[in-house]
Amino acid sequence: MIKPPGSSRGALFSGGLSGWRKGELLPLTWTAIDLGPREIWLRTSKNGRGRVLSYDEGSELADLIERRWKAREFTTRDKQTGISEYVFHRRGAPIVDFTKPWAKACKDVKVPGRLFHDLRRTAVRDMMRAGVPQSVAMAISGHKTVSVFFRYNITNEDDKREGLRRLQAHRATQPAERKVVDMAGASR
Repeated sequence: MIKPPGSSRGALFSGGLSGWRKGELLPLTWTAIDLGPREIWLRTSKNGRGRVLSYDEGSELADLIERRWKAREFTTRDKQTGISEYVFHRRGAPIVDFTKPWAKACKDVKVPGRLFHDLRRTAVRDMMRAGVPQSVAMAISGHKTVSVFFRYNITNEDDKREGLRRLQAHRATQPAERKVVDMAGASR
């Protein structure tokens, strides 16, 4: 996963975990996170629907939230100490743009030209490959319609290969009821 340096790294990492949009992650404040039941409340989103993301203790998302909680304290240029209300911040202010760190991180891992939004596609694809039910994956990522959701669930050659392996494995467990006939020797 692409992880640029600095405080924007957490936002990028969480984008890959949740499939949430950059515009949903960057303005996230601590008032939207309930550390007791481990829930993140997204009150508004592009599609107009809020949603809740629950996470388990010890999960990657829990580890991220814990690291960001510890990083709430910041020092200003004039050496004052403060506590940021934002989960992802630079010296207490919300991160608005991370174009340069993102481009550098992509270049460093030899995938230049990638978009932050690619993490959304990756999260959707990974949820589907992990067997997460479509309705649950849509609820996590915030997709409102199936047609848009499936634009994010991109299939590649490895997926097709795996699909054929699964088909062959399934057929191997079925009783041999059909006779296979060599068509080359069949009469016309």
